[in-house]
Amino acid sequence: MELNLSKPICFFDLETTGTNIATDRIVEISILKVFPNGNREGFTKRVNPQMPIPPVVSAIHGITDEMVANEPSFKELAPQVYAFIKDSDLAGYNSNRFDIPLLAEELLRADIDFDLKKAAAIDVQTIFHKKEKRTLEAAYKFYCDKSLENAHSAEADTIATYEVLKAQLDRYDDLENNVGFLSGYSAHKNFADFAGYIGYNKEGEEIFSFGKHRGKKVEDVMEQEPGYFGWLLNADFPLYTKKVLTRIKLSKLNNKL
Repeated sequence: MELNLSKPICFFDLETTGTNIATDRIVEISILKVFPNGNREGFTKRVNPQMPIPPVVSAIHGITDEMVANEPSFKELAPQVYAFIKDSDLAGYNSNRFDIPLLAEELLRADIDFDLKKAAAIDVQTIFHKKEKRTLEAAYKFYCDKSLENAHSAEADTIATYEVLKAQLDRYDDLENNVGFLSGYSAHKNFADFAGYIGYNKEGEEIFSFGKHRGKKVEDVMEQEPGYFGWLLNADFPLYTKKVLTRIKLSKLNNKL
């Protein structure tokens, strides 16, 4: 089943130096842009992460320091990536928990203030886990009856993810061919930031979802313990989380004026 789209959607996958959203970097990015008329456009680039790639990680995706030594940094590629995805919804495999948060970090480090929350996001892994609970390779075999060659290659994983989603729509009658529905169906808990440090209470107010202030309203903590905000900004939290905290603090200040 082809996707029912009202705007383009970008399927993408990242290969990285590790799994820490705040500190690890992209070494390869592949994007498959699908248009409402069915046309497709691809974008795949190796990236110099400007930090060593651990051998244990290279063993997984096959990308070594030598292979990216002469490639552009993400900051150099960022304007091109932004131009490619800025008008699109997003989709990936485990993308809500990893690829989208890490891409947001890289864009912010490149001084591109792109709010990815404005795009609907479909996580094909979540749909798969809710229905069958398997890996991408198993999903590709299960839904498409194909073996995934070159697994952990960003391009191969991206194309497989696109094909799996279309096959999921064919298989499950209760899945609506609608980006908004699929985004909601594949969403995890609703958080104000990508990494899940800031959630919402029943009233829709931002609350901390970790640490000693877990469950407390962010604006109340900032008012009662001003030093905590400074600590958060200087600690090893994702840039997007810090951006959300700054927005809350500025909104509180503006309301007092």
